[in-house]
Amino acid sequence: MSDPRLVDHSPNNPEPCAQLPNASNLILIDNYDSFTWNVYQYLVLEGANVTVYRNDEITLGELIDIKPSQLVFSPGPGHPDNDAGISCDVIRHFAGKIPMFGVCMGEQCIFSVFGGKVEVTGEILHGKTSPLRHDSKGIYEGLAQDIPVTRYHSLAGTQLSLPDSLEITSWIAHGPDGDKGIIMGVRHKEYVIEGVQFHPESILTEEGRHILRNFLKMEGGTWDENTSRHNPLKGTGVVNGPDTKSDDRATSNSHHLTPIRSQRSILETIFEHRKRSVEAQKLVPSQRPSDLRASYDLGIAPPQISFLDRLRQSPYGLSLMAEIKRASPSKGAISLDTCAPQQAREYALAGASVISVLTEPEWFKGNIDDLRAVRQSFEGMPHRPAVLRKDFIFEEYQILEARLAGADTVLLIVKMLDQSTLRRLYQYSLSLGMEPLVEVNTIDEMDVANRLGAKVIGVNNRNLTSFEVDLNTTSRLMHKVPKGSIVCALSGISGPNDVAAYQNVGVGAVLVGEALMRAADAAAFVRNLLGGSQSNRISMPRADLMVKICGTRSAEAAKAAIEAGADLIGIILVEGRSRCVSREIALAISQICKTTCKPYRPEGASKRSASKAASEYFEYTSDNLRQQERALLVGVFQNQPLDHILEQQRRLGLDIVQLHGSEPIEWACLIPVPVIRRFGFQEPGIGRRGYHALPLLDSALGGTGKTLDVSRVRETLGTDEGLRVVLAGGLTAANMEYILDEIQAYRHQIAVVDVSSGVEEGGEQSLEKIRTFVTAAKSIN
Repeated sequence: MSDPRLVDHSPNNPEPCAQLPNASNLILIDNYDSFTWNVYQYLVLEGANVTVYRNDEITLGELIDIKPSQLVFSPGPGHPDNDAGISCDVIRHFAGKIPMFGVCMGEQCIFSVFGGKVEVTGEILHGKTSPLRHDSKGIYEGLAQDIPVTRYHSLAGTQLSLPDSLEITSWIAHGPDGDKGIIMGVRHKEYVIEGVQFHPESILTEEGRHILRNFLKMEGGTWDENTSRHNPLKGTGVVNGPDTKSDDRATSNSHHLTPIRSQRSILETIFEHRKRSVEAQKLVPSQRPSDLRASYDLGIAPPQISFLDRLRQSPYGLSLMAEIKRASPSKGAISLDTCAPQQAREYALAGASVISVLTEPEWFKGNIDDLRAVRQSFEGMPHRPAVLRKDFIFEEYQILEARLAGADTVLLIVKMLDQSTLRRLYQYSLSLGMEPLVEVNTIDEMDVANRLGAKVIGVNNRNLTSFEVDLNTTSRLMHKVPKGSIVCALSGISGPNDVAAYQNVGVGAVLVGEALMRAADAAAFVRNLLGGSQSNRISMPRADLMVKICGTRSAEAAKAAIEAGADLIGIILVEGRSRCVSREIALAISQICKTTCKPYRPEGASKRSASKAASEYFEYTSDNLRQQERALLVGVFQNQPLDHILEQQRRLGLDIVQLHGSEPIEWACLIPVPVIRRFGFQEPGIGRRGYHALPLLDSALGGTGKTLDVSRVRETLGTDEGLRVVLAGGLTAANMEYILDEIQAYRHQIAVVDVSSGVEEGGEQSLEKIRTFVTAAKSIN
């Protein structure tokens, strides 16, 4: 019987068991931990005769002479390679000879002896209870799933280094699909050796004594011997080792101590797949390294902005890095139907400083074409976000490919690259004008980033070894960040409390992916997450409609229109048209526009509200056409040579050029003043950003008096919420309000109303009609 003085005070298995004849000389190696007493107590209560030796108070020779029946290795502080005393040598010697069991550091010793690596998990746990998943074999035979176990550790064996001779027996489930997280138990595939990272001896571990009881039933040094002697594992499916004699295995097992990597983890699999894919891509004509370099040397890479500077500009307390992620290895499909450029615009207008685009195609369902489309969607966008290529970058080719597609920065993962490669890729990225985002997860990796001189450091809260997320990872590393560097918290951010905690410790940005992808209203989600109270778009207070009086043929008419409050004065410069004006009249009208003040407006009525967020291109350009002091002179051209247009703009002092024919859209980039371009309904290019300041919708060639088809106007505006237009075609003071009412929900997309024949009588401009039209337009809310 066990010592009657020992009492199990836990609510589980309180009664002592009878003495076990096969556990008559169990040796417990104490790794200097107070929990050793608890381990001793449970073993004795389960019927073992236990002797305890501290790890530095007995030699291997002395232990061999004692001839233990079993060996148990206790928890302990420190690392198994440095602080476990004799433990590792004992495991090496007795492997294949007698049953052995390790707890916490004891389990780490087993992991290390057989070739695995024990590293920081990203979590510091002290008395945390977690639900345990297991394989129902060996020490877990007869136990339910998700039993609570108690954890005290910051280190653990890594999945990437799991030796071939060991198998994972228990783990902490991660994610909704119960993926294997941090390793909680291992078993040797051939020898009777089991280890647990948690503490079965803790009062909070529900089935701790049951686990130890199962271990004490085991006999022999191998699973074959165990089966033949006592067969406690019959039907449990424990993998037996090679069919050789135990004595041979006991004396010749050095090959089992060689560090052999286990089956590849998902990260390694992705990494290797990307390497093969990139190598194949480099063989394709037009995509070879020499092809990419030739294209880059032509100067056709999209213009870039400073990633570092953009991160320092945000409408919120810290910057948002919004990620476009259709899927992930752990969560599977997230949003496969997402249109990357549309999502990117939405994120930009919600206040994102950076758009992270995943370009890995197999597991994340992204592509370099996504990044290219995202960058194109920002063409002309004022204060656009920086674009990050997020992928497994391992060579210069991928960085050059990213720059040609429009990336402003790339991700470099310290854990995946040796230091020589990391430094080479970092310097190459800088040579292309891109400051990389350098990702770290541990203190050692942070030191590597600091030695590299990284200006932007991303701390991944997801441990790439265990896949578990610990939001405190970023905060724990903040003391290592050099002055001037920006820290970005990556992974796991889902609510405002997470963000507030980071802001308090000086984090500069947070990356949000899945939570943002799943949000029904991205802008509302961002405001709630980052503490904004209202939309952060650069926008103006509700402004009056701008009014353009076109076909102006006299200085008198121009002056009357401006004094009435007109914003734009249009003159026809197309020879052969009835409203075309001579050079002398055009100069006179130009002089009136530059010297006649518009009616008084309250100061600041049309000033753009200050913001550091991106804004819609057409909203921004239409706001810039709105002047308080004077009206702007618009010269209307139709299918005339570009050189002629440029000459007329200079001679007449045109403030705006209007193209009313089939001129190439690209001409807007060559004309030194804003361009209004006429489009038909849903004509290709109408919503193209970065070229014309505003498109003009007209019923015909202009000046015919033909009324617009309002249903077609609605259809055109409804396809692009960000579109702003000049509305022309048969407008009069009498029908204008009705037509705008018919446009209904798209009324705010009308920036300018344009009139020509609607202010004429008998083919001549009527000053009274001009004044009436302007007054009517300005009175419409």
